[in-house]
Amino acid sequence: MQLETYIKDLLYRYECVIVPGFGAFLTHYNSASIDEKSNTFYPPSKSVSFNRQLQTNDGLLANYIAGADSCSYETALQRIRNFTGRMSKKLNEGTVISLHGIGDLQLNKEGSVQFLPSASENFNTASFGLSSFVSHEIQRQLETSNSAQEKVEKPVILFTPGKRTAAPYMKYAAIGLLAIALGSLGGMKLYEGKVQEHNFAEEQKAKAQIANEIQEATFVISDPLPMLKISVPKQQGKYHIVAGAFRVEANAHKKLQQLASKGFSARLIGANRYGLHQVIYSSHSERVEALRELRKIKNTENKDAWLLVKDLSE
Repeated sequence: MQLETYIKDLLYRYECVIVPGFGAFLTHYNSASIDEKSNTFYPPSKSVSFNRQLQTNDGLLANYIAGADSCSYETALQRIRNFTGRMSKKLNEGTVISLHGIGDLQLNKEGSVQFLPSASENFNTASFGLSSFVSHEIQRQLETSNSAQEKVEKPVILFTPGKRTAAPYMKYAAIGLLAIALGSLGGMKLYEGKVQEHNFAEEQKAKAQIANEIQEATFVISDPLPMLKISVPKQQGKYHIVAGAFRVEANAHKKLQQLASKGFSARLIGANRYGLHQVIYSSHSERVEALRELRKIKNTENKDAWLLVKDLSE
């Protein structure tokens, strides 16, 4: 099955790959670990799990198939439906489905899908080329020596530093330098005071000139333009009919233009928690009205459209 290769490729790049109408494969990060019993070191990895509840099409797998096989989006969706139909049939017959490099799927006694991930595949690209290895335990032995216990008495060396006397002429040179520094500091303070007084006077003069120019300039509009009022209808409500969710934002804008050309009040409502950009046909404040419009769209436009209940003002 070629589609399992596409699913495997996407699991290296994304944490969630949804197979529409069947379920979703999720990757989880695992830190590097050590098995103390077998002395085995394992590198960081990403394990795979399966969630049967996530079946809504997010456009990721279909867009990837369309780009890889140079086919249309609708053709890619039909291939996914055929793929999931064959897998569901095999599961109901009690057959174990093996997805190479991903894991095995089968039904348990309660009729639920059980997933056993493949132990040979690591979807963490940062650990590429790293494998587990076994390291033998290191034995450390402490050696004692009788010579270490012996104490050697060393003679105490007494050191008495002598006092150093400075030459008399150095004292007078220091006094002279201090006097020169103090004189220079006083001169600098006086010069700075004069500069500040000059700057303050020039600033006041400039402010007065600007105030006079403002008073002399008078602007009178004898014939003002009429006020233009534009009313833009705003969609309100927490019931939204979703046309699709796209991993690539450019594809979301392309879908938005297609819906606008058909007369829909479509818009983007941002990315969901999986990082997918959602495009909606319309928003409604009444649930009955939203369901009526959803049924109409499913029958005429898109059978994969679904209803999202969310307050966008949050």
